[in-house]
Amino acid sequence: MNVNYGEVYDNLKQAREHCLFGKYDTSAVYYQGVVQQLQKILMSVKEPQRKARYQKLRMEVNSEYEQVKDIQSILMSLTSESRFSNAQPDYGYRYDDLSRQEEPTRDPDVWPPPTPVENRPSPNIRGNIPNKAAPKKSEPSKYRSKPSGSTPQGGNYGQQGQQGRGGRPGDRRADPSKPKKKEEGDEKKFEPSGHDKDLVENLERDIVQKNPNVHWNDIADLHEAKKLLQEAVVLPLILPEFFKGIRRPWKGVLMVGPPGTGKTLLAKGVATECGTTFFNISSAALTSKWHGESEKLVRLLFEMARFYAPSTIFIDEIDSICSKRGTGSEHEASRRVKSELLIQMDGVAGACENEDPTKIIMVLAATNFPWDLDEALRRRLEKRIYIPLPTTDGREELLKINLKEVPLAADVNLKQVAELLEGYSGADITNVCRDAAMMSFRRRIKGLSPEQIKEIPKEELNLPTSMEDFMEAKKKVNKSVSKDDLKKYEEWMKEFGSV
Repeated sequence: MNVNYGEVYDNLKQAREHCLFGKYDTSAVYYQGVVQQLQKILMSVKEPQRKARYQKLRMEVNSEYEQVKDIQSILMSLTSESRFSNAQPDYGYRYDDLSRQEEPTRDPDVWPPPTPVENRPSPNIRGNIPNKAAPKKSEPSKYRSKPSGSTPQGGNYGQQGQQGRGGRPGDRRADPSKPKKKEEGDEKKFEPSGHDKDLVENLERDIVQKNPNVHWNDIADLHEAKKLLQEAVVLPLILPEFFKGIRRPWKGVLMVGPPGTGKTLLAKGVATECGTTFFNISSAALTSKWHGESEKLVRLLFEMARFYAPSTIFIDEIDSICSKRGTGSEHEASRRVKSELLIQMDGVAGACENEDPTKIIMVLAATNFPWDLDEALRRRLEKRIYIPLPTTDGREELLKINLKEVPLAADVNLKQVAELLEGYSGADITNVCRDAAMMSFRRRIKGLSPEQIKEIPKEELNLPTSMEDFMEAKKKVNKSVSKDDLKKYEEWMKEFGSV
């Protein structure tokens, strides 16, 4: 494992400098990164003396990190209490003294003094929950990743301010009659601490799929790709004692091919067949306008994958995230995201070798432009599979899958249709089937108004699809992949492929 010791030193220096100048939020982020970097170093160091020195250093840095978090907690507690006390100014006795005297004349354009408010205890609006069970005023602030910039209204800031979403303690919108999420079933849940909680909630909401429900039988043809993916992902889960040492599972698989050939379906089929948690990633899921947050999203993604292992991380259109580094148009933030992704992928390999063999984390990637990928990423994606256009038998199988719920006329010959669709991708064939299935419906409603269409019996709408319908649909749907594109994929696979 290649470790940049100078980067560790610079991050620790930045953490201490930010702490010295009172920027505790930024300092905490740097400290957290240093602790994680030292942990990676400890995993790679084998010498006992060096390992002991790094353990001592990690303990010292972790102690400083805990002190910074304590200072943050104290400051947020003081801020909460001051806002709570300032939300209800004490005008009571002064206003009463003024009310006994004659009211002076005042300018109508000037606002009057505020209405007096008595500092009485608020009623128990939470039902039977006693007041002593109310959360601490300082606790809610540690779950926020960024300051919101808004000031809470009234004097309820100490009870419900900055509590976030999801019915956390002190949230007035939460229904006390409903059980908490942790009590709903035995499913484990990734619970980060500090500023990362909101980011993890966004990742889980956007990308986690427990069961994509796509089986091998739902994917036509691609027998060679299925066999390779089964060897790389499914078999190591079934026979973990065999896939050790030099036979260890592939840490990354890249699927290359023209658009519409079934790369995404193959990834979902892998997750379904081996029962792993499926993380469906796109460039938008790992992008943030806040400085440094995109790298943190990448790190949290892999931490969640380790927690929910065995997991499958599928990165679709990976060329949009990890294009070649060093180009003139590359932004600094984009380069940092690529570096973090490469580091985490190396960390996945180390975790697979040192931990439980059943806790496999497989990184699947798909791209239509493999020649734009970064060389370091190409090296980490050890298995590179070509997903070609479907063969004649594959096209016929795909036609059967798409038309299994569509009535066909007696003159339809699917093998002949498959031969006519040579050069069409899987997505193109699906479009042909969709258009052909609509032909009989279009003929039946031609020239009718919407009111007349409503009166047509359902039996007359679902008419069989004829061979003529397929011929007409083929004229309307052209193939989307050219011969020149196929040559480029074949040349790249000859040079970099690993089938």
